[in-house]
Amino acid sequence: MEKRMLASAMVLLLVAVFMADQLSRVAAQEILCKMDQDGLVACKPAVTKANPVDPSAACCAALRKADLSCLCSYPKTNPTVVKLMGIDPDLAKQLPAKCNITPPANC
Repeated sequence: MEKRMLASAMVLLLVAVFMADQLSRVAAQEILCKMDQDGLVACKPAVTKANPVDPSAACCAALRKADLSCLCSYPKTNPTVVKLMGIDPDLAKQLPAKCNITPPANC
């Protein structure tokens, strides 16, 4: 009986470890408003004040998959994070048009 309980506990532990690993992978894939780290990095040069450039194809592809309503409201709800990341909200708001994407009404 004790061996069965130990075996059951081990199985539950393995399942818990697997689930935790999967959840952390999902969390890492969608960092901000359904954009992953690669998408954010691709768009950063287009939204940085110092020397903004036109968005790259990778940036536009990531933006097409993103939650644009979330991205539009993010500077208002998280101004400190936006400032720390060096993002110019006005440049960020221009990205959808530059990528030929219709922005939501709240942008």
